[in-house]
Amino acid sequence: MCVKSDYWIEEMSLKHRMIEPFEKGQINKGVISYGLSAYGYDMRIADEFKIFTGSISTHIDPKNFPKESFVNFKGDVCIIPPNSFALGRSIEYFRIPRDVITICHGKSTYARCGVVVNVTPFEPEWEGYVTIAISNTAPLPVKIYANEGICQVIFFESDKICRVSYADKKGKYQAQKIITTAKIGLNCD
Repeated sequence: MCVKSDYWIEEMSLKHRMIEPFEKGQINKGVISYGLSAYGYDMRIADEFKIFTGSISTHIDPKNFPKESFVNFKGDVCIIPPNSFALGRSIEYFRIPRDVITICHGKSTYARCGVVVNVTPFEPEWEGYVTIAISNTAPLPVKIYANEGICQVIFFESDKICRVSYADKKGKYQAQKIITTAKIGLNCD
């Protein structure tokens, strides 16, 4: 298994629509960077957010997460309260090849402000807009800038095709178009 370079990411995106829209260069003038880098792709966050309020529950249950726990917000800047989190979605739509898996890491600009970004791996043959969890660990509110970089995706190609892909098992987050909250499926994770 090896990490894939900018040449491979560009070819897969332009010829096979792996990332749409695709930014061929690294955009970083006056914004939190996004686009193609040497061994990854810095994806952007859209202007739609679900901000956690925590006002209706005394605990969080991932098997029964009340959708009323979120406030929907649309705008250029999302403010996440201290010690809280928000969900967002990528601007880019991803189509992962059957012999590829990804990992994502948050941008250092946000990490240095107490922001932790979590995105689970994109499994082989997963596709969709990415739901992104953004946690504010700081004691003050933090700004998240829409249409700018939020995390970097790193692509790994296996030397063998997997037995069962995410598409094969009809994963519950396949082809998601909106910010998708936690759900329990019968056929997958």
